[in-house]
Amino acid sequence: MTAGFQATARTSSEARAVARTQTLLKGRDGISTVRRTTLPGGLRVVTETLPTVRSATFGIWVQVGSRDETPALNGATHYLEHLLFKGTSRRSALDISSAIDAVGGEMNAFTAKEYTCYYARVLDTDLPLAIDVVCDMLTGSLIEAADVDAERGVVLEEIAMTEDDPGDCVHDLFAHTMFGDTPLGRPVLGTVDTVNDLDRDRIARFYKKHYDPRHLVVAAAGNVDHATVVRQVRKAFEKAGALSRTDAVPVAPRDGSRAVRTAGKVELLDRRTEQAHVVLGMPGLSRTDERRWALGVLNTALGGGMSSRLFQEVREKRGLAYSVYSYTSGFADCGLFGVYAGCRPSQVHDVLKICRDELDRVCAEGLGDEEIHRAVGQLSGSTVLGLEDTGALMNRIGKSELCWGAQMSVDEMLGRIAAVTPDDVRTVARDVLGHRPSLSVIGPLKDKQAARLDEAVS
Repeated sequence: MTAGFQATARTSSEARAVARTQTLLKGRDGISTVRRTTLPGGLRVVTETLPTVRSATFGIWVQVGSRDETPALNGATHYLEHLLFKGTSRRSALDISSAIDAVGGEMNAFTAKEYTCYYARVLDTDLPLAIDVVCDMLTGSLIEAADVDAERGVVLEEIAMTEDDPGDCVHDLFAHTMFGDTPLGRPVLGTVDTVNDLDRDRIARFYKKHYDPRHLVVAAAGNVDHATVVRQVRKAFEKAGALSRTDAVPVAPRDGSRAVRTAGKVELLDRRTEQAHVVLGMPGLSRTDERRWALGVLNTALGGGMSSRLFQEVREKRGLAYSVYSYTSGFADCGLFGVYAGCRPSQVHDVLKICRDELDRVCAEGLGDEEIHRAVGQLSGSTVLGLEDTGALMNRIGKSELCWGAQMSVDEMLGRIAAVTPDDVRTVARDVLGHRPSLSVIGPLKDKQAARLDEAVS
């Protein structure tokens, strides 16, 4: 039984009549261009043309993530991501993988809290193949019961692999500490129990509900021609009967539902590990909050590199940890700010005290002008260097279209970073770091050590 889109009686000529194309950004060279075409059915196609490269990355973004799951469906989005590689009416799982392998390309996917992405990176001459394969996967997946059962073991092994890495697992624990038993607090992979309970019919219904063209953004970057990409994508989706609703419009970017977050909570997971892994953090900012630029500078100065305060105080001066850093996560309506460190269990309280003292100091005093200048330069450079391949460019334009409904040029991003002032940083430090923190710990702490963890969040 095919779980993919079903064709209807509308003709392709009716569909073609409502396609709309816009030029969103034009590079300083007059060549690098970002364009968007909205096809019938609400499908958006965005491309960034870079004629000086010989590669292209093609991806399809879906506005569905683990945040859209009920407790019983926890892990369904990620499970479905796996299943779309298992075969369509036109290709077997081997056909899908061998088609891209045969041209030296790479293909993968990832699932997050609020979106999923499938992509392939190939030579520019092989882009039509990548488009055909990825579109076929998205629109024509069979989701056979036998594949659901076979892939269950793979997903369970992935869960086990994550649980075997406490440095990774502690971030899932921190999400639970902050958001509790809510969609944002539950793991993207699901749990052993929820994955074991998922069956073919429930996953297929989830696929039908969320993989509607209105929820999709197609993105391509590299040596691509926009009109050609649109034509090939339209052909693939029309073949699956997915563009027949000529009155459909794209869904708006997600606005969330104001997730409830906790303060002052401590969660300890006792594991026989060599290190204790800790995340100390508090509510951050949503991805649309204008203060996010100042928070980015603050985060970079606090724990974004070898010259950051936390790295210098914890590792360089005292040698208490090998890995220590801060990070931000932005969602549609909320966010997280966290500090991670991995250290010997006997030194957990020393590390936590140093981190808490630095957060409190920056909250009260802000950052010095030299620190801000260095952080602005570091953030600007890493932003540009992180966009030096077609995969990163595809991610930028696809995520921007899905999450913001708009595109921002690199020059505009650099301008926003450069415009951050010391007052901006002081304000966002008070707004974010002024919250009472919560704490997540994985490690073999003794009873007396565990009893003292509340000191870090008091």
